[in-house]
Amino acid sequence: MSVPGAPRGLASSGQKPIAEILHPLSAAEEPLSPGPDVTEDVRGDKEAVLTNGTPVETSSPASASSLLNRLQLDDDLEADGLDLYVSTETRDLFVTVDDPKKHVSTMETYITYRVSAKTTRIEFDLPEYCVRRRYQDFDWLRIKLEDSQPTHLIPPLPEKFVMKGVVDRFSEEFVETRMKALDKFLKRVADHPVLSFNPHLNAFLTAKDLNKRQGLALLTKVGESVKHAAGGYKLRARPAEFCAMGEYLDTFNQKLGTIDRIAQRIIKEQSEYLTELREYGTLYSSWAASEEELQRPLEGVASSVATCAGALEDLSENMSQDFLPVLREYVLYIESMKNVLRKRDQSQAEYEGRLEAAVLRRQEDRTPMPVEVEKCQDRLECFNADLKADWERWQSNKRQDFKQLLTGMADQNINHYEKCQAGWESLITLLQDKQTEDKSGETN
Repeated sequence: MSVPGAPRGLASSGQKPIAEILHPLSAAEEPLSPGPDVTEDVRGDKEAVLTNGTPVETSSPASASSLLNRLQLDDDLEADGLDLYVSTETRDLFVTVDDPKKHVSTMETYITYRVSAKTTRIEFDLPEYCVRRRYQDFDWLRIKLEDSQPTHLIPPLPEKFVMKGVVDRFSEEFVETRMKALDKFLKRVADHPVLSFNPHLNAFLTAKDLNKRQGLALLTKVGESVKHAAGGYKLRARPAEFCAMGEYLDTFNQKLGTIDRIAQRIIKEQSEYLTELREYGTLYSSWAASEEELQRPLEGVASSVATCAGALEDLSENMSQDFLPVLREYVLYIESMKNVLRKRDQSQAEYEGRLEAAVLRRQEDRTPMPVEVEKCQDRLECFNADLKADWERWQSNKRQDFKQLLTGMADQNINHYEKCQAGWESLITLLQDKQTEDKSGETN
């Protein structure tokens, strides 16, 4: 049964069928029967369907270990190169974030980015748009998406605040890293089969002056209901598949946190080693100036050390700009997913509370089951369907991102050691040539 007045995004996206939801009171020793008129809709013999007509199938719940195994990079990951839900051939909205510019005024200094969009959708008046947006505009868009699409996973933004004195938020390196993160955020939103049709995204891509105070008059009643309706009701039991999701997120978050801390220490140690290495090479250069007979070999050592220092600098820079941002993005993604899971639990608690109260009233005075209970059930089923579809999409993107990340890390390390090897091999060649010259001079 559909929810009257609900926003468009709350209807199930229908990419994947969901497992049939057990009656929330079935955990009790003696299940309470809600009556014939409710049995037909909630647990009848008829095939259960969602509000958009998607059939509800019964499937075995996934375990946490099986979800963890999805991170494995097997040989079949080539299929992940193509989004399971949006392919290039069917995509009709393309967005890009680039060209950062610094703006200085009497009140503040900030960076804006060029946001370009190309589309063939009828919701847009023009096929191409180009506007400039700053970070707070992206933040506004994400907040609006969360409020109007509470059942969906909203991609995370990079952290807004940075520690003064530690990171210069106007440095070229920081602006470049943030621009890449904002570009990835907007692309993920534009590729989503539901979020990409949100009117707030349309305004973000097309409006010259984004009025963030007024916003758009979207229907957010369901979002507010999900946020406040549970009251003091305690959730009976989260379904096993969503429990497995929560356990997976906790474990994944712990692993990413450990990797991030170790990577930070490696970068710090590489920076210290790089300083020592450069000083080490300078000593050989100064020594060569005072040793005429050893000048060429000593200059060769200095050159080899400088080559190793340059290779190490490139490796450390790659880890800082490419490796760590992906880890941090997925740490933020985990928080976003946990937030959606909490909203789903609130929706389930609302349904269970209303159903239990309605069943008790029905036993006392034989009143019919309120329509609000059926609406809550529809809302919960939509929540489950949308969350499962977004989970599958997130897993697919994660496998693709980490395959690309780890492949790039391997290539960078190979390049680093190849440069170091070539630098020292050149020194061996130089020493051999020097030895040949010395022998020839002695013979003469």
